Amino acid sequence: MPADKLGVGFVGAGFITREFHAATFERIRDADVTGVMNPTVSKAEDVADACREAGSGDPIATGDVRELVADDDVDAVWVTSPNHTRVETVEAIVEEVEQGGADLSGIAMEKPLARTVGEAERIVELVEGTDLNHAYLENQVYMPGVDRMKELLWDSAEGAGRPYLARSAEEHAGPHSSWFWDPERQGGGVLSDMMCHSHKVNRHLLSRPGEDDLTPIAVTCDISTLKWGRDDYAAELAEEYDVDYHESPGEDYASASVFYETPEGELVVGEATNSWCFVGSGLRITIELLGPEYSGTINTLESGTDVFFSDRAAEGAGYVVEKQAADRGKMPVLPQEGATYGYLDQNEHVVSAFRDGENAQEDLHDGLEVAKLVAASYLAAERGERVDFDDAALSEYVPEPARGEFESGPAGIER
Repeated sequence: MPADKLGVGFVGAGFITREFHAATFERIRDADVTGVMNPTVSKAEDVADACREAGSGDPIATGDVRELVADDDVDAVWVTSPNHTRVETVEAIVEEVEQGGADLSGIAMEKPLARTVGEAERIVELVEGTDLNHAYLENQVYMPGVDRMKELLWDSAEGAGRPYLARSAEEHAGPHSSWFWDPERQGGGVLSDMMCHSHKVNRHLLSRPGEDDLTPIAVTCDISTLKWGRDDYAAELAEEYDVDYHESPGEDYASASVFYETPEGELVVGEATNSWCFVGSGLRITIELLGPEYSGTINTLESGTDVFFSDRAAEGAGYVVEKQAADRGKMPVLPQEGATYGYLDQNEHVVSAFRDGENAQEDLHDGLEVAKLVAASYLAAERGERVDFDDAALSEYVPEPARGEFESGPAGIER
């Protein structure tokens, strides 16, 4: 590897690494993938092979995170492993750094930072105790559409007034790995998995460019299990993923509003809606920003490019878009899916920041703030009332689904 390139090691070789993170390094000049770690080493080898074929590095494949970070060619790590492994993974990395077994310049953590605020605080404490630069990998903030929409609408805000409402939704038909369906290992359900995106992108759009000038005041939220607690679908989950959504359900639908105060004392609102029960062409991200005399909208399934497969052709049809629920009929195509979702711009920025010896624009403190918004949302849903953000004791709070105390069905509604 050329000495002027950043050597990146992946901790985790699941879908998000294989389809999005690793693929971006084909187009990042200043970095190569130099290592892949996964407990199932064959998965690490598959990602490593794909990187070699793409010309984006010649990575080692290992099942040991300590071996990964000890490799001389690994300068920084992207942690994309399951949520329940995050704290122990960071503890191992930091221990190797502190004992001289690893010479790293940075650590980047995939969203969500952790399952709870307490775990997120522990990760921040561990990393801040070292000289490591750090990044929070929230791709939607880096989406080219989000960036351009914010730029255009905030130009109008100079005359008409700042935006006051952001709406964000991410929806698909359900996760692709068993641990996502386990509320204890994952940290909850769709709120933990996807509202971390929506809360962050809403706050980003409502904040003045180059600043994070909003103070969260209060949160409301509702969560329910609408689809996957039904007998037929729960049986499907039990057969495919060995989880019991009758006994230990997570929510597959969540809706929340965060009320923020601006420096001028005005109120602005971020609305988030997420579900694992959207049946459509595939993953759908919709984002809106509204102000006094303007508005903007993003819908990732309106790409301008479509394909059609007949019943006869469908048997040979392959991957078209993330979370596609069918292989026939008309389907939208995202010509550069990872770039559309923000992974390319995100990883380019993080590589540049680490090479310059800096934290990324979204660092672990941002991940901690998102963890607090997620926890406050769960608490509001559990209480069935608006939660004052400053009064909520979040550090020790474990969401109701993760505690195994959530009942499948509409939350908080007595029937």
